[in-house]
Amino acid sequence: MKNISESSGVPLPRWKAYRLKGKLSASNLSVSVAGFVLLFIFLCALFPTWIAPYAPTKMFTDQILAAPSFTHFFGTDYFGRDVFSLVVHGSRDSLIIGVSAVVIGGLAGGAIGALAGYLGGIIEAIFMRIIEVLMTIPGILLALAIAAALGPSLKNIVLAIAISSIPGYARVMRGQMISIKKRPYVAASRSIGTSNTRILFWHILPNAWAPILVMATIGLGSAILTGAGLSFLGLGVIKEVPDWGALLSQGRNYLTAGWWMATFPGLAITAFVLAINIAGDKLQDVTNPKTSKGR
Repeated sequence: MKNISESSGVPLPRWKAYRLKGKLSASNLSVSVAGFVLLFIFLCALFPTWIAPYAPTKMFTDQILAAPSFTHFFGTDYFGRDVFSLVVHGSRDSLIIGVSAVVIGGLAGGAIGALAGYLGGIIEAIFMRIIEVLMTIPGILLALAIAAALGPSLKNIVLAIAISSIPGYARVMRGQMISIKKRPYVAASRSIGTSNTRILFWHILPNAWAPILVMATIGLGSAILTGAGLSFLGLGVIKEVPDWGALLSQGRNYLTAGWWMATFPGLAITAFVLAINIAGDKLQDVTNPKTSKGR
């Protein structure tokens, strides 16, 4: 507890020190649990055949809608397929949708925001008016409209979610660029004749990436939720092995006869989103000097 009292310069009472230590321990425990959940889900996506006990298309015709047991951890569906194996194999498409949408949306939105914030003038006005128009439409509604117009496929659902996320990244990056380009070291670099391109890529962008990284981490959970929602509505990936959203859609008609068909895919989505939000909060603490000092 020496470090805690020394950081503020005032010794803490023993009961407050133990209370703060308990909060820190609980925080570290939640981060560890979140890390374990994320690691397991990513392993499921990368190596599903190593983790799933059965092939996702294998049907146990004598165990249709069987309740969870030691043989079938999450029970079986209306075809007799093992739900645990379906959830494990479905994690791949769910993560592909989420990660791809975040990468595309983050890069596109970050580029638009960087150009608008750094160049200013007419370019900023044009870009930000377009962004403001997109922001008037709720993200899920915009993704739904784009997915419905393009048709159900993996590429289209990724594109729909990525486009709907661009405005948020663009506004955050624009704000970072406007703030950082006014700092003394940028003015000093410009005064010695450094080119605009070098200033942008060597002095401004390296200091502007942290909020975008945190936003992308948390946005991964939102992207997977949106992808699951679109798949639930029938606008997602049409494949023999469904993703989590499609599994939810398939199980909604069997809530009384086989509650496990929808419950376990829903729990998988909930666990991933909760874990990624905890990881995003921790990353924000690490990348934000003010927050890390306060803790």
